[in-house]
Amino acid sequence: MMNLTQPHSDLLDRRRLLQRLGSGVGMLGATTAVASPLSATSAESTHLAGPHFPAKAKRVIHLFMNGGPYQGDLFDPKPALERYAGTKPAGADLLTERPTGGLLPSPFKFRQHGESGLPVSELLPHLSQHVDDICVINSLHADNPNHGPALLQMNNGTITPTRPSMGAWFLYGLGTENPNLPGYLVLCPGRPVRFSILWNSAFLPSKYQGTYINHSTIDPEKMLPHLRNTRWDHATQREQLDLLEQLNNVHVTARKDDSVLRARSEAIETAYRMQFEASDAFDLNRESKHTREAYGAGEFANGCLLARRMVERGVRFVQVYYGNGQPWDTHSGHNNTVPKLCKNIDQPIAALIADLKQRGMLEDTLIVWGGEFGRTPVSENGNGRDHNHHGFTMWMAGGGVKGGMSYGETDDFGFKAVIDKVHIHDLHATMLHLLGLDHKRLTYRHAGRDFRLTDVHGRVVHEIIS
Repeated sequence: MMNLTQPHSDLLDRRRLLQRLGSGVGMLGATTAVASPLSATSAESTHLAGPHFPAKAKRVIHLFMNGGPYQGDLFDPKPALERYAGTKPAGADLLTERPTGGLLPSPFKFRQHGESGLPVSELLPHLSQHVDDICVINSLHADNPNHGPALLQMNNGTITPTRPSMGAWFLYGLGTENPNLPGYLVLCPGRPVRFSILWNSAFLPSKYQGTYINHSTIDPEKMLPHLRNTRWDHATQREQLDLLEQLNNVHVTARKDDSVLRARSEAIETAYRMQFEASDAFDLNRESKHTREAYGAGEFANGCLLARRMVERGVRFVQVYYGNGQPWDTHSGHNNTVPKLCKNIDQPIAALIADLKQRGMLEDTLIVWGGEFGRTPVSENGNGRDHNHHGFTMWMAGGGVKGGMSYGETDDFGFKAVIDKVHIHDLHATMLHLLGLDHKRLTYRHAGRDFRLTDVHGRVVHEIIS
């Protein structure tokens, strides 16, 4: 038996031990917990996970339309575009990423739906049936018209690429409900722009960063490669991990507390436990034929169904990216591309809302839909639309949000938020509030100052909270 009180230099080299753990769960934990370089120099803040006040939502599903959908095609009809088509009045002459032309009407028709009578496009026939559960926010605005900074602001609260993602903040504030699965999952069939920086933990402890899953294949063994150790049984793995933990403790006691090492140890433990639960959780074949058909086919449909399976198992925050790269980035051929995109999201999102509702989970599960910005009501290249951060639409459902209402307005052309404006900081403050967290109190001391998701900004939009 090894004497763990002997000098550190005499101990079994930890790198060799990790190598001996092979390609199974040990290496999965070590390699999936890569920390931000900032974490190693950050002082750990003392923080007990839990809400500041009673929460309306326990978990979040973020349906992310990477690339930026055009609000005027979906939830924010603008009849004035028809009257002034081809012109560019002063109200439509705002700075965007690229040069644009005259006003370009949407060819898609709107109709009022539900008891609330909210207008929804003909492109979303399934989702329109659930409009009384949805709060449409038509007055979002952000600070930058470029994908990189806009993605960072939407996901991390700032265009600075060294801040924690909102999912990391959620997990830091509330902790996880299921130690056998990651508390923060990112589902994307490919690689979105900026990739892992959008779900990083930055200077927060590394254990709060998101776990990325490429669900372009629904085989759990391929979504979660190297999860199972083919060489050792569970008892042997447990002995090895216990030994590794003892070695790590000896290493840490000789040094200042190392958050990176702690995070890696915790990730290895999570990966070990995932062997017993993840294969079941990620296996869509365990769903009934009726449920699979309700969600429909395709990568986004699978992502929505996986999101439901994750949140019902205690995963705190699940992001479902629409697809690889920027699928909603319609700089040309806009009117031909958008119907295809909408067909892929319409049935799955409607099924997700209905599924959560019939399980009694919608009331404490917050669904958030949108992209990093919207698109212009003026044309680019004659048949495309440029980025628009001045005014765009997102919607929320469940989790304490009032359904069947719209909040805020853009101008007559749908270019700029003008009434009840909601900044990204306000959106984040409201999401945190619904989770029982005060965005001003959820802080982390780093580099001599207290940081928060909303920086020094943000107001809770109480008007949309039930």
